[in-house]
Amino acid sequence: MKYSRLTKEQFEELHQEFINFLATQAIDKAEWDKIKIEKPEVAEQELDVFSDLVWEGVLGRAAYLENFSKNHIFLFQCFDTYVQSIVLKSLVPETDFLTKEGLQWLSDNMFTDTIEIKTGKKVFIEDRNTSIFELIQQGSFLSDGLLFKQIISIIES
Repeated sequence: MKYSRLTKEQFEELHQEFINFLATQAIDKAEWDKIKIEKPEVAEQELDVFSDLVWEGVLGRAAYLENFSKNHIFLFQCFDTYVQSIVLKSLVPETDFLTKEGLQWLSDNMFTDTIEIKTGKKVFIEDRNTSIFELIQQGSFLSDGLLFKQIISIIES
């Protein structure tokens, strides 16, 4: 397995897609129920293959990621061969970007000496999707890129 197995909730959301996936392998409901009972290891493999297919599709379309922690915000724009990053760091230890108040504080203090802004670029050493998956495993989530675009446009002005 290249990535991680989808959660029960994710499988429930993708129920119809999983049925279609099984159908491409000529596995209907009766056959699937039989496989789960008689060959649970084969059922596990099917779940893993489907999970990897879903992850490949999601990661292949991933353009922006965000990761928030108490004093840092990491923003990423993903390209074919590299990722561009913006890191916002609060120099005020009691700031908490995980709260609404912390984000309002960021908005009010964005261009003061209490916020450190760094940009960077990292070329993918591994496969692009694997690298993006690692960012997700570290707490990043897919985003529309609005925050990244706003901040980069201000930085580049």
